[in-house]
Amino acid sequence: MSEQIILNADLRERTGSNKARVIRKIDGMVPAIVYGDEKDTLNLKLRLNELTKASQNELFYTQVLIIKNGDNEEKVVLKELQKDPAKGKFLHADFQRVSSKTKLKVIIPMNFINEEECIGVKNDGGLITKAIREVEIMCLAGNIPESIDVDVTDLELGASIRLTEVSLPDGSEIPGLTEETDQMVVSVNAPKAVEEEPVLDEGIEGEEGEEGSSEAGEDSGDEESKAEDGDSEGSEES
Repeated sequence: MSEQIILNADLRERTGSNKARVIRKIDGMVPAIVYGDEKDTLNLKLRLNELTKASQNELFYTQVLIIKNGDNEEKVVLKELQKDPAKGKFLHADFQRVSSKTKLKVIIPMNFINEEECIGVKNDGGLITKAIREVEIMCLAGNIPESIDVDVTDLELGASIRLTEVSLPDGSEIPGLTEETDQMVVSVNAPKAVEEEPVLDEGIEGEEGEEGSSEAGEDSGDEESKAEDGDSEGSEES
């Protein structure tokens, strides 16, 4: 079980854009609201350092959080986190109350396991291709998984695992998933062939070079013989 993320908050007595600016600039806090579960909406302000640290944890975006306001505790999930696009500063946070029976849509990362033991990789030198790395599921707030395991041990070369074949936690489902909307999650494919440049045979080149030199030598010898014959004939005539 993962460690519970807890945020401390104070009540906001006044609301509005001007007051929100004061909270961010003077108080160094971030305006937030908590709503849902047929209860009154709470206007809160969160500690900037706590929110910043929590936002760096992937579970902050998928798991049930605890917001403490004095002696009051609220179980919530993050619905929206607004940031200044230019400065990257937090502007506002929205949280929805949940109970263990509340059904939520959450995006969960895929966790591919036993990649080194994959048959298609070990026996045939295949490569694992991951087509989907996260998926939206609907589940109970008290049963949100940190990730969804996809075991590729028995995946052979050319084979794949599809969304309809992925095991989900009890009570969970992928909204709108049918045979028509099914998608490939992971597959094992043969590596692409790399074309190699032809290598010239140095031995053949050497032989051709030697033959060329030999022929050149023979031609040179013939010319010298002809020249000597010409000189000899000239001497006899004189």
